[in-house]
Amino acid sequence: MPVPQELWEMSISYQLPITNYPFPIPHYPLPITNYQLPITNYPLPIPHSPLPISMTIFFHEQLYRSPSVMLLLKKFPVTVCGAGALGANITESLARSGFSQLTVIDRDRIEERNLSTQPYYRSDVGAFKAKILANNLYRALGVKVDAHSKELTPANADRLLANSATVIDTFDNSIGRQAIKDYCANASVPCLHVGLAADYSEIIWNEHYRVPSPANDDVCDYPLARNLVMLTVAVACEVIVAFVATQEQQNLTCTIGDFAVRPLIL
Repeated sequence: MPVPQELWEMSISYQLPITNYPFPIPHYPLPITNYQLPITNYPLPIPHSPLPISMTIFFHEQLYRSPSVMLLLKKFPVTVCGAGALGANITESLARSGFSQLTVIDRDRIEERNLSTQPYYRSDVGAFKAKILANNLYRALGVKVDAHSKELTPANADRLLANSATVIDTFDNSIGRQAIKDYCANASVPCLHVGLAADYSEIIWNEHYRVPSPANDDVCDYPLARNLVMLTVAVACEVIVAFVATQEQQNLTCTIGDFAVRPLIL
């Protein structure tokens, strides 16, 4: 059977004794004929190894972040409000970065127009966003996301946001955003608000955030570029990781026209 590319790379990187390996390995000049490679000293899990597969899923992330930071991410409960363009992609990015205590809240169902900016499939159209997102991440990573296909209101915010170490608000309606802002302020829960407008986005912590006017709450035909979404998602997730690791709260803006990420002028 072919050797997975990642196993090739790890074998070369860690300079294992691979002269007995039964498969051709890129750039390795010695002949390989024997299937009995001793692997007991291998530093990471490999196929059919008794070591937990979860160690390999975040292999590259751990090399970049450090094991101590990865442990913090794994144990840090985050609730993402919204499973649309921002919320779904942020939830997925956090899960793929090592967060394993995630909750997502969204009342909406998937529509065909969502597919260009949100991580769903045509076969998902009509299903609840939160449930599909949770199912997809469990299949991909084994991460169990607590999904709530409900509307968040001032009346239920305390129940839906309970046990959150941090809340990420990506809602597109002012009532939901205000409910989150008020709950987090009263409960002293850190909250990061992430929003988009044309070619501009903001990532702002609760203390400095102002809920926008409800005038555009029901507007669905707004312009939205996928690349701005993904730029904003990357920056927001890095802000969350930095907060977990150092407790630093960064307020930033992104603009797609000049590819700029700047500190928010308060």
